[in-house]
Amino acid sequence: MTTEPAAASGTVHWIGAGLSTGSGLAALCDTAGRVRLWHRTEARAADALGRLGLAGRAEPRAYTLPALASELAPGDVVVSMLPAPEHAPLLAECVRQGAHFACSSYVSDAVLEQVPAAGRAGLVVLTEAGLDPGIDHLFAHDLVARAREAIGEETPASYTLTSYCGGVPAVPNDFTYRFSWAPAGVLGALRSPARYIEGGERTVAERPWEATRRHVLDGETFEVYPNRDSVPFVAQYGLPDAWTPRTFVRGTLRLEGWLRAWDGVFEELKAGDDGRIAALARELAAAYPTTADDHDRVVLAVSLDVRAESGRSWQGGYLLDLVGDAEESAMARCVSRTLALGVRHVLDGSLPPGLNRAAETAARSGQWLRELARDGVEFTLRVDR
Repeated sequence: MTTEPAAASGTVHWIGAGLSTGSGLAALCDTAGRVRLWHRTEARAADALGRLGLAGRAEPRAYTLPALASELAPGDVVVSMLPAPEHAPLLAECVRQGAHFACSSYVSDAVLEQVPAAGRAGLVVLTEAGLDPGIDHLFAHDLVARAREAIGEETPASYTLTSYCGGVPAVPNDFTYRFSWAPAGVLGALRSPARYIEGGERTVAERPWEATRRHVLDGETFEVYPNRDSVPFVAQYGLPDAWTPRTFVRGTLRLEGWLRAWDGVFEELKAGDDGRIAALARELAAAYPTTADDHDRVVLAVSLDVRAESGRSWQGGYLLDLVGDAEESAMARCVSRTLALGVRHVLDGSLPPGLNRAAETAARSGQWLRELARDGVEFTLRVDR
């Protein structure tokens, strides 16, 4: 028996006003009945609303979990822009009080443990609804659906799927990068092995940067490398069992010259001294910060190439390439508008209870992409039959 979603109250609690909070919050102020912005202090929340041009349209609040709990009501929607480790306690409070939950982060084991209880209560747990993860999932689901229609899901075939995303400076510097989030997180990701499929075999890159390769998009050369564990996404994207992966990799995109410019950083990472790497993160933050005068650029490219044993083939790809401006960074635009779109679908009751990783069906992904384009997140689709 399918549980009906708990009716949304129309009240949204947006928690955190960091670098990824942007015009998506304004969009929710247009559609939700009531919006509260929770930040470290009420004054900081009010300042953030003023900066976003939302003074008087949302209510500022000082965030603590007990303070939020005292104002939560059944059917409210809680949007977490907090660091990923703080999602699970927040979701637990949502389940206790009958509130829906949304974030842009990858699903953690601690969050997954609470999904069954949320689902039984008719609560939506929306995750991976930002840029990467988020828009990349929408692109992939849509491409897979188009290829299934063209090739046939029972037709034996092989395929290559690549998904690369990066936030880079709009105006390149010698380091080819500016830190818009904690350097410790960037360095930590580089120290984590990456698992992916290449040449039909599951492959592990213990040092992901050593698997860097050139990647040309619209005539511009970038450098890309695998990130995290790509393999579970074969199932998440619904690729047919009759199709065999030649290559399947989700990874990070950097400007050309990144590998050379970061050579000294890689030498430090190889040494593996935690204390030294923590110090290095502080040094890099001071040397290459994103300032108010800098504009960022977001590039996301997802492509799928399917070749059937019969000789039939299908190729397609999505490209998003946006530059921030004085009003909003490209990263904030992509993350906050995608998350706000997902929250709107929680409010209208169209998302099913339980876990949702962005839009997990082809039909819903196509709908979200149309809505994102309408909301000003621009991208292009190329299909070669």
